[in-house]
Amino acid sequence: MATRFDAIVIGTGQSGPPLAARLADEGLKTAVIERGRFGGTCVNVGCTPTKTLVASARAAYIARRAADFGVVVPGQIGVDMRKVKARKDDIVARGTKGIAEWMRSTENVTVYEGHAELDGPNTVKINGESLKADRIFINVGARAQVPDMPGVAEVPYLTNSTVMELDQVPDHLIIIGGSYIGLEFAQMYRRFGSRVTVVEKAERLIPREDDDVSDAIRGIFEGEGIELRLAAECISAEKRGNRIAIGLDCADAEKDISGSHLLLAVGRVPNTHDLGLDRAGVKIDKRGFIIVDEQLQTNVPGISAIGDCNGRGAFTHTSYNDYEIVAANLFDNGKRKVSDRIATYALFIDPPLGRAGMTEREARATGKKLLAGKLEMSRVARARERSETLGFMKLVVDADSERILGAAILGIEGDEVVQSILDLMYAGVSYKQIERAMYIHPTVMEYLPTLVGNLEPV
Repeated sequence: MATRFDAIVIGTGQSGPPLAARLADEGLKTAVIERGRFGGTCVNVGCTPTKTLVASARAAYIARRAADFGVVVPGQIGVDMRKVKARKDDIVARGTKGIAEWMRSTENVTVYEGHAELDGPNTVKINGESLKADRIFINVGARAQVPDMPGVAEVPYLTNSTVMELDQVPDHLIIIGGSYIGLEFAQMYRRFGSRVTVVEKAERLIPREDDDVSDAIRGIFEGEGIELRLAAECISAEKRGNRIAIGLDCADAEKDISGSHLLLAVGRVPNTHDLGLDRAGVKIDKRGFIIVDEQLQTNVPGISAIGDCNGRGAFTHTSYNDYEIVAANLFDNGKRKVSDRIATYALFIDPPLGRAGMTEREARATGKKLLAGKLEMSRVARARERSETLGFMKLVVDADSERILGAAILGIEGDEVVQSILDLMYAGVSYKQIERAMYIHPTVMEYLPTLVGNLEPV
């Protein structure tokens, strides 16, 4: 006989636990199922550990630059990777433990550990037991994609998950993929002391960004000694003794490189292949993402998909916003939908890239009359005082409505500053509000009025 619940939440990534807690608070008897580590990607192998490692890498970088600030550091700067990893593991363990304890201590929540499979539109099988509920929320996340690359099955490789277990600095780290994940690891391990080569099939890094952003990031990376192999076609892998050889077809360089470690960073695939979605009649797209509507409901009444597995966002903040949409519509008489949110994200290299709304290229494609402006970070007093003047600010505006369409801030504190622009975009106010504001000196934000003053028709 099946155990009856009011709701079942499969997965404990960013949106699952708060949704389960809200369901329970509303008096619904709720089951939570987790087959791996509580907290999902972000806490275990994503945001939390990577940004912890980024912090350690930046500490090493700043220590090496101490003389630039008149600070004398005796001896050579080194990195103890075992201690770096131990610090990361401790922070991750606290996060994972906290979420597990939260779920287990929440009234009206029953926690199951194991692999869940749908067995019909309102039934979930777990460890040989059947659970039934009228509401099922799928929050199973995504995992690293392994490309169909010749030879990849014959060589040892790392993903964003397994690279977390390294306790030694690689001699030469080769990274396949020049987008967000690959670039964060590239700079991180270069600062730890590795030789790093980034291989990207496109002609430039992070090709979804505007050319000037990609070019600036390329300059930052080359300035730190990171080797870049762009427009790399016909990529293959081969074991050569204790090294890994990557074969390339690049127009401007030798045809292969050899390294000690290989990291694959070519995208993510949803964890939907073994959920029994077909038995419940839940539709997926050709990439395996669960198809949902604006309220995150699937084609099967009572079943919703939240977080990375629905293909409507690939970030922790979009996953949490999924929870907010579902909860508001269920319990708060809300009419929230996915299209209400403005695309925003950050690339946590140093200096960081903060992005909100459209790129300039995307804005041009709308056919609207545009204003665009740019300000080099070298003009910002805070950046000069910190000797961190790389990058620029960029703004794109609808000339007729005066609404901000997009912003990119590549530079010191760019990941924080861009969110003030995001607030104005959500408020739907004129960009001229920035000119009328008084900002604190000396900060990066005080130069937003100057940026607005640089706007010109494009």
